Amino acid sequence: MTTPSTAPDRLQSIAQARAMVLQEHAPAMPGSVPSWVTQSWLRCLEMGLQPEHAVGFDTLSSQHIKRVQEASRPLMQAAQPVLSELARVIADIRYFAILTNAEGIVVDVHGPVDRQDRRADAIARVGVDLSERSVGTTSISAALRELQPVWLHRGEHFFQDTSVYSCAGAPVFGPDGRCAGMLDLTGIETQERPALRHLVQRSARSIENSWLLSTSHALVLRLSWPGNPLGGDGDGLITLDHEGHMLGANPAARQMLSLEHPHTGPIHASDVFALPWESLFDAAAHPGHVQEVPLWSGLRLQIQSARSGTPHTNRMPLKVAQNDMIRQAVQQARGNVAEAARALGISRATVYRKLGRPH
Repeated sequence: MTTPSTAPDRLQSIAQARAMVLQEHAPAMPGSVPSWVTQSWLRCLEMGLQPEHAVGFDTLSSQHIKRVQEASRPLMQAAQPVLSELARVIADIRYFAILTNAEGIVVDVHGPVDRQDRRADAIARVGVDLSERSVGTTSISAALRELQPVWLHRGEHFFQDTSVYSCAGAPVFGPDGRCAGMLDLTGIETQERPALRHLVQRSARSIENSWLLSTSHALVLRLSWPGNPLGGDGDGLITLDHEGHMLGANPAARQMLSLEHPHTGPIHASDVFALPWESLFDAAAHPGHVQEVPLWSGLRLQIQSARSGTPHTNRMPLKVAQNDMIRQAVQQARGNVAEAARALGISRATVYRKLGRPH
């Protein structure tokens, strides 16, 4: 993990990479910045953008904002409880949360935004266009393009105007498997905190699961590989109608069942599971029961069935994600609690308390 003592080296490495790519048009030194960062820089240059140009942080018209928010309503509703908890979790480290649609337009903001600071107010407004074509390389544009969690620190942003930000971002996928937007955690002139990538990824998974479970369905299937406990955000989730047709699935389920690529028609449970699909409904008569089910691929999955309206766990509390982030920081600091606490911006006592260790 980057610590206060190594931060200058990190910033220097980023500055050298910028000089190589943006000024000399040469490849960056391996390991200095991720390859997707340099690829984004090059795309910005191809669009005619220049690092020294001022960034306008353009906002859509009020009518356009209304249309965007209306189209993003299911995403926003699923994200509300997650954003509220996130705002509490990250308040002490001076970060705030931004939710955008799939085009990078801000649809919601939560957390301690200092509206007196133009740098914060510029990006933390509903309707601001934070796409790559508008504000260059950011965690927003990177997460939407790479479709994976990212961490971006200071000069890794394309424009000089945006080099004050440090941010973690993760895409959010809808029940249909398409990217519907992204979740971003941003701080201004703050210490680098790459552990936030884990937190934002977990939070995005919570949003996806809440969204899927809020849609109309007859049956929910919770999936995991044999030997892995069920009940967390890492579970695969599938919703079925009364006839066994798949209505939606979260990314974990799509990966388990090799459904990542778009299909030309509706998928039926019998196309995936090598057993009578009615037995999945029968299993729901025994809440909490876990069965091993064969797939046509020859593999087997653990499955827990629940009918619509049956209580089930839909997301792991962000408190757990926060504790995981702390454990990760301690691990990356090789067990040095003081170093991990400095990197996270919290006290050693808090670290000990969260980990359940004596001081």
